[in-house]
Amino acid sequence: MKPRLAVVLGDPAGIGPELIAKLLARPENRAKADILLIADRDEVEEGMRIANERFTYRLSEGEPVFDGTDSILLEDFKGSSRRPFQRATATENGGRYSLETLERAVRLTETGITDGVLFTPLNKNSMHQAGLPHEDESQWFAAMLGVSGPHGELNVLDNLWTSRVTSHVALKDVPGLITRERVLDGIELAHTTLLSTGVARPRIAVCGLNPHNGENGSFGREEIDVIGPAVEEAKGRGLPVVGPFPADTIFLRVKDFDAIVTMYHDQGQIAMKLMGFSRGVTVHGGLPIPIATPAHGTAFDIYGQGKANLGATQAAFDIVVAQSMSRSRLAA
Repeated sequence: MKPRLAVVLGDPAGIGPELIAKLLARPENRAKADILLIADRDEVEEGMRIANERFTYRLSEGEPVFDGTDSILLEDFKGSSRRPFQRATATENGGRYSLETLERAVRLTETGITDGVLFTPLNKNSMHQAGLPHEDESQWFAAMLGVSGPHGELNVLDNLWTSRVTSHVALKDVPGLITRERVLDGIELAHTTLLSTGVARPRIAVCGLNPHNGENGSFGREEIDVIGPAVEEAKGRGLPVVGPFPADTIFLRVKDFDAIVTMYHDQGQIAMKLMGFSRGVTVHGGLPIPIATPAHGTAFDIYGQGKANLGATQAAFDIVVAQSMSRSRLAA
């Protein structure tokens, strides 16, 4: 049984439409999942023009009906945004289109019409201009779905996952946000998400906050007072976790772990993107539905040039297909 994915184009000012055209033009991808594409038809056509790739689709009217073929079902979504869209720049109009298409995809998946959500890159400035009331889309998804437990972005590169104790906040605010409870949430989020992907006993490492782990308190005590005790408490709960480790060396040991819990955004993102920028995926963990996206941005600088790299979008597609299949089996 193929999973059913709700797919949206991300910010129309960026490379999202081009990436989706390249993804869905591949017959092997259409064979993996039934696709409901929630997008303005003109944007779909523009993406195919830029990519110089085509796929066939049929228009959906009313509730989506999948026919078991590999044709794409297109919901010609207009929403409240204005046409034409400005390209290669952050705008309130593009942000509104991103939010409205995403909300439609999430609601359809929440009600079981689709099994998972794939979206291509968003622009946070555009979404905040459009009224996004949260620091990022991950917090917005959680609020929309009524999630109160551990949740947030996890980044994936091949077989390595990272979760974060803090995410899209100013660096000056990070130390005050490192609490035992938040570190435990980061560990639990990594553990439960990996279990959902089929890793029976995830091996989890935790980063420290300060250079060299604070050198036994010489320049920072977060490792001693907060992070270390959180790791011990997680062990007491039966979680397979070790640490904290200095952040400047832990990524040299990636073969020893399935997941690394980092204290702030760039602590993990710089390492992950250096190791494989074109393959990185962001998974929104802790939610009742699978949601994934490529880990790179909207790439305004190459909009319209037809040279966007499909690698990360392909990896995101494969992950959300796998998670959606697991969800469908569990429901059955």
